Amino acid sequence: MKTGFIGTGAMGRPMILNLLAGGFEVYFHARRPEAAAPLVAAGAVACASPAEVARNAQIVFTIVTTGEDVEQVVFGAEGLAQGFSSGSVLVDMSTIPPGTARSIAARLAEMGVAMLDAPVSGGEVGAKAGTLAIMAGGAAEVLERVRPLLLSMGKTVVHIGGNGAGQVAKACNQMIMVAAIEACAEAFALAEKSGVDGARVLAALKGGSAGSRVLEVMGERMVKRDFAAGIEARLHHKDFRIVLNEAHALGTPLPVAAQVWQQLNALMASGLGREDTSSLLKVVESLGGI
Repeated sequence: MKTGFIGTGAMGRPMILNLLAGGFEVYFHARRPEAAAPLVAAGAVACASPAEVARNAQIVFTIVTTGEDVEQVVFGAEGLAQGFSSGSVLVDMSTIPPGTARSIAARLAEMGVAMLDAPVSGGEVGAKAGTLAIMAGGAAEVLERVRPLLLSMGKTVVHIGGNGAGQVAKACNQMIMVAAIEACAEAFALAEKSGVDGARVLAALKGGSAGSRVLEVMGERMVKRDFAAGIEARLHHKDFRIVLNEAHALGTPLPVAAQVWQQLNALMASGLGREDTSSLLKVVESLGGI
């Protein structure tokens, strides 16, 4: 099966490699030659533009940063829309506003092109291992058509509902996950202020009811003060803008999410956006004079 891919960053690159390992032919576009070279060496075919990708593959995946980026890749100059034929499928795995996903899907439908919004959770580690959790919005029959491809990149694929529903699920995921990171930051700041060994606190918490994947990964980074980016904090800041905008539009109170949003704002104002989100610990420490 011929597939296409736009987005060759920390997430997209290993996802392409997993598609190749699954036996799928991959056509891709990368803006930077240095990003393209290792993928070509692995067997993927580089294309000069997104339109050329779409002319070679009926199922195209995208994973870029913002909703505006997705719209540009699809409808901009030499975008995918210029290469798609009727019956093609766009699977956008970016994290973007649900309304943007619905709008893109509606415009593509007029061309006879189907769309799934299929954002992922699991980070770069999950992308490399092929164990991403994939949350899909769109028609069920379209999802079944592309499910074998998704399962080469992810461990679980759940159909959430119509277009935009996958993005709603991803917003919920980010709310819970980043709130847990903030809780870890506050816990380890308290331990530090109390003169207690954070590593021992972490060992104790992992074995109790507070144990979680977030605690295990982010707690370890906080204790070791290793803030090198797994996922850059600026991306979670972007995701929380989506969350709070949706809450405002729907009139839904999200008091915890709103406070986490303010902590992310403080993180960005401190120039930490390129660090890992575990650097929320630094924000809490600065507020407490630690």
